[in-house]
Amino acid sequence: MQLEGNILKMRTELATPVNYILPVGQNEIAMNDLIGKDISMNFTGQINCISCGKQTKTSFAQGFCYNCLQTAPEASESVVRPELSKAHLGIARDMEWAEKHDLIDHFVYLAVSSEVKVGVTRNHQIPTRWIDQGASAAIKLACTPNRHIAGIIEVFLKKFYTDKTDWREMLKNQVYNTADLLAEKEKALKLLSSELRKYAEPNNTITNIEYPVIQFPQKINSLSFDKQPTITGKLSGIKGQYLIFADGSVLNIRKHNGYWIQVNY
Repeated sequence: MQLEGNILKMRTELATPVNYILPVGQNEIAMNDLIGKDISMNFTGQINCISCGKQTKTSFAQGFCYNCLQTAPEASESVVRPELSKAHLGIARDMEWAEKHDLIDHFVYLAVSSEVKVGVTRNHQIPTRWIDQGASAAIKLACTPNRHIAGIIEVFLKKFYTDKTDWREMLKNQVYNTADLLAEKEKALKLLSSELRKYAEPNNTITNIEYPVIQFPQKINSLSFDKQPTITGKLSGIKGQYLIFADGSVLNIRKHNGYWIQVNY
């Protein structure tokens, strides 16, 4: 079967294992059904901005044309660095957008993807954010009324925890013991000032996440449609936003948001 169109990052559903759905134009592919099977993906050379839809020669920040990178609210610097959000001061690229995305409850969390990391996400992005990062387990640390405060907490805790995922270690499944995340949470909260500790999240549930993978690679070869327009192989698993092939090659789907792809399976 062949489908073609602009691809977007895979939608996910928390299940055992995680369920993955790849948007291709107006259609979707149930990716879990393809694990263990051969697939072929061909990049036609067309890229469309995921914000304005216009064709662009180069994709910036996982899917934007240059103009939207500079002007679109969803591409603002506070998306990557929450502490830079100024929506609480009435300052934003688009205040209507900011009211729906910055001036809402945010969670600061601890997750284990390669090692224990600290992160920030909007309340409605749990557990999607954790799955996209390939986390094996995660716990909510604090709940704040806006993005800025969550970012301030994250910046402080970055002195003690990484805020990055080692994607190679994550894909090899070389994960540190899911650690006692509850103990890590208690430790992290004690590090905070009383002013920030008041946002502590009372829910201590640890979310464990399993991924649909037959075999994890020992050596990793990262693929890109920019260098290799046609990618074929047997799909051996999916973790984070990566397709894992039987030969150890991996493809970051999110990196190719807006690419026009022909998928044969």
